Amino acid sequence: MASSFSSAAFSRATFSRATFRRGVRALARTLLAAPLALLLCLGFGGPALAAAWSTEQLTVPATPDGTLVTFSEQEIKSGRKVFNSSCGECHAGGITKTNQNVGLDPETLALATPPRDNVEALVDYMKDPTSYDGEYSIADVHPSLRSSDIFVKMRDLDDDDLRLMAGYILVAPKVQGVQWGGGKIYF
Repeated sequence: MASSFSSAAFSRATFSRATFRRGVRALARTLLAAPLALLLCLGFGGPALAAAWSTEQLTVPATPDGTLVTFSEQEIKSGRKVFNSSCGECHAGGITKTNQNVGLDPETLALATPPRDNVEALVDYMKDPTSYDGEYSIADVHPSLRSSDIFVKMRDLDDDDLRLMAGYILVAPKVQGVQWGGGKIYF
């Protein structure tokens, strides 16, 4: 009889331990889920809002004399799309994979000869690229409209596409900061 009593007590103890463990797990789930539900209710449950770019970020030099142009967010998004499909293979993130010393950051563009830190100069470069020192044409090794017979991605681009890409190249460092053209240390 004693053995049946102890086995019954043992089964009640086992049952109560299992019940206790289930209760603790349920409580832990509730304590984890409650703060998340609270965050959703207090403001993170609304529609996602994209950060709006300021006019200052969207305004870049249009010509070498300093005339400014302000792009719309839609133009910059279109420029990014054209840039990524036409130039992004070698210039992802504003770097130059074939020559890490020459990127698309503002300082490097300004130090080129002639300076390429404005929309007009970048469009000119995309039509007929020259070496960084401006001494000779590199159209045979760099995609451009002049070499669109070799670089087929350039065939369908028009002047407006080039203008949008130039706008994106000049706006990107204002939005991304030093990561644009910063090289491997930021990827």
